[in-house]
Amino acid sequence: MDGDRLRRIGARGGHAGLILLFVVFSAFPFYWMLITMFKRESDLLRRTNNPFIYSEPPTLENLRVLFEDTLYGQWLLNTLFVGAVVVVITLLLALPAGYALARLAGRGGEQIGIAIFLTYLVPPTLLFIPMSRVIGDLGLQDSLWSLVLVYPSFTVPFCTWLLMGFFKAIPKDLEEAAMIDGHSRFGAFVKIVIPISVAGILTVIIFTLTLVMQEFVYALTFITAARNYTVSVGVPTFLVHGDVYFWGSLMAGCFIASVPIAILYNFFVDRFIAGFTVGAVK
Repeated sequence: MDGDRLRRIGARGGHAGLILLFVVFSAFPFYWMLITMFKRESDLLRRTNNPFIYSEPPTLENLRVLFEDTLYGQWLLNTLFVGAVVVVITLLLALPAGYALARLAGRGGEQIGIAIFLTYLVPPTLLFIPMSRVIGDLGLQDSLWSLVLVYPSFTVPFCTWLLMGFFKAIPKDLEEAAMIDGHSRFGAFVKIVIPISVAGILTVIIFTLTLVMQEFVYALTFITAARNYTVSVGVPTFLVHGDVYFWGSLMAGCFIASVPIAILYNFFVDRFIAGFTVGAVK
């Protein structure tokens, strides 16, 4: 009995230790950004100081530089605007496309879905030159609408493929029962399939917002005016001068931009995981 009890205690201790290591590993970047954004430059650069604590009193100077000497507030608004519009476009295109391919008879739907997903794997560095030609011909150079036009080119393919797996896990009997009750195919899709697909839709929203927040190549290529920058371009452009890095302000900008996404992940982590893994057993 004592041996079994010791094994259970050891197993629980090992489990708790693994969770603790994972928590420390996941939270450390946020801790590092948080502590660095309030550090004085002398405290940050002096090698004899402990980098994990404040050796000198904290300061708000890094935040002042970020919000007063740059257009960080405007960059945040630009990023949120582009992200919201791209999310809407992605949902409007990926939802019906994923549903249609999931319900397509035979292996045709699956093969088309794989072909669509493969377009997501094309590196942006190969596409930004022809894309810039398209943007120039449309007169959208140096406009946030150029990003709204381009970003769905890599969010829609992946999200369509992702939603296909989710829709395949939804029994067709539910839609057939709704159509027997008088709904059209579209009505059954809107009133039955979409409410059941909340996990997949949340996955698409989070994934799309994450891509928009971190995308750099297209935003750097199509936008030239500082007031139209997104966070991913504005922060490194204005807070890195040659070999001089404004580390405190850089960490502040990264922390403020990443916290909302982290909170969104944590609030919907169960549904987010369900959206990625639903159909994996099928």
